[in-house]
Amino acid sequence: MSEAIVVGISDWKASTKKDEVFVTYALGSCVGICLRDKVSNIGGLSHIMLPYSKEFKDCGELNRMKFADTAILDMYKQLVKLGAKPENFTAKIAGGANMFQSSVGGSMGNIGQRNVAYVKEVLKQLKVPIIAEDTGLNYGRTVFFDLATNVMKVQSLGKEIKEL
Repeated sequence: MSEAIVVGISDWKASTKKDEVFVTYALGSCVGICLRDKVSNIGGLSHIMLPYSKEFKDCGELNRMKFADTAILDMYKQLVKLGAKPENFTAKIAGGANMFQSSVGGSMGNIGQRNVAYVKEVLKQLKVPIIAEDTGLNYGRTVFFDLATNVMKVQSLGKEIKEL
């Protein structure tokens, strides 16, 4: 097995190597999205921070990898360029925790919940089924995604490692 590919915050990575493992750390209210072509094993992992880029129209040059609506679409298109077939895509998601109790009811509301809802909406629009998820609650997560096995391991402080 090769060394894990680290996906940072507001980042995504894709690969055609069947033995690739991706990792993303510190998913609090952020959401990790694992996309994979179940036939070719071409896939990737995205770490989104916010749900919708259009809410930030006056920010100049936006980092498209920060937002669910742009990051998922861009990664999806790259996977297709690499040879993945849209009809073979599946997704697994993790994160979207309510890490900021004081902001509930504020202008951002529960950003984790909004992130999860928008990730699900984008995947629905792309007709990509979500086959596993570990979202919500109030704790952070680290995600390891193995392209060869399609296993997403979710690790959280003081909790058992989940294999999805």
